Amino acid sequence: MPVRTAWCRYCGQESPFISRTLGFCASCIRQHFDEVWPEIDRLHQASRQAFRLPVRPPRDPTGKLCTLCFQACRIPEGEVGYCGARRVEAGQLRGGGPAGARLSFYHDPLPTNCVADWFCPGGTGRGYPHYAHRPGPEHGYLNLAVFYHACNFNCLYCQNWHFKKCTFTSPAVSARQLAAAVQANTACLCYFGGDPTPQLPNALATARLIRHQPLASGRPVRICWETNGAMQARWLKPLVASCLDNGGIIKIDLKAFSEEIHLALCGVSNSQTLKNFAALAARARERPEVPLLMASTLMVPGYVDLAEIHGLARFIATLNPDIPYSLLAFYPQFYLNDLPVTSRDFALQAQQVALAAGVRNVHLGNIHLLH
Repeated sequence: MPVRTAWCRYCGQESPFISRTLGFCASCIRQHFDEVWPEIDRLHQASRQAFRLPVRPPRDPTGKLCTLCFQACRIPEGEVGYCGARRVEAGQLRGGGPAGARLSFYHDPLPTNCVADWFCPGGTGRGYPHYAHRPGPEHGYLNLAVFYHACNFNCLYCQNWHFKKCTFTSPAVSARQLAAAVQANTACLCYFGGDPTPQLPNALATARLIRHQPLASGRPVRICWETNGAMQARWLKPLVASCLDNGGIIKIDLKAFSEEIHLALCGVSNSQTLKNFAALAARARERPEVPLLMASTLMVPGYVDLAEIHGLARFIATLNPDIPYSLLAFYPQFYLNDLPVTSRDFALQAQQVALAAGVRNVHLGNIHLLH
């Protein structure tokens, strides 16, 4: 099968690791960002217009201020925020609260395909008997997977982009309805998406309800989060409180280290994510027996390169070298479906780069995709 290549529209380089859709190589994005950004920005705008999402965070001076995430949208009457989940009706901010959030949920048998399954209680029994039901993988138990249908990023390679079709149409689910889905053999609940951040009040209310309904074993249900970590800092304390004493894990997706690459791939800055990760790393020492915090990075060929991996790994290591770090193989999706799958050689190099940067626990995920 012939290898597809594309040319960088700035420097003219030809490579299979340049997305024709994105149009520029990683080097030019990092070194000539001001020149290439206008075209990349137009791509992000078009990708949002396709799903009737605002192309910019609303900044109406008379609008209602949303304080959930770094976007800090000021939403006018009858409009929605950047995420699409928060809206203003009759002068009130609505959407994503305890009364109802756009989401879907299902039960997965443990151990499941979780980014933390290589060290979490459900996948390994770590923390038994306090946090795990078995000294090994929790066969016979379930994970309640909660997928939130909104996001405050705009990743061009989103692996779950289909949620954008549901942001405005899926039925609202209340915190009580979601908590009632916990069964006698539900060992953990994981929020993901999309991202839980735009609907944090619903997720936190559900977690509080579940804390008051422990399993027959007496063990609490573990509460886990998979998130881009870009909520406003005021939400970090309740986020940690939701999972600290039950063995849950906060899994932050660090998408890129350089702000330029992050903007190109995700349409937004990574500043809030990095600040929040550092703050969470300081709290992680409170529960060493089961890591409270982990990081993951999707190895997008040509863009999340070894320089990005080194930068992220060094950042993690300076905070706490024992924070688990998972490097995930990429499968072409959404607007970056013209890139190849991550190669095995690159994944192994990336793992060595992360280890050399000082992170002690580096795992390769989605290895079935590597070629």
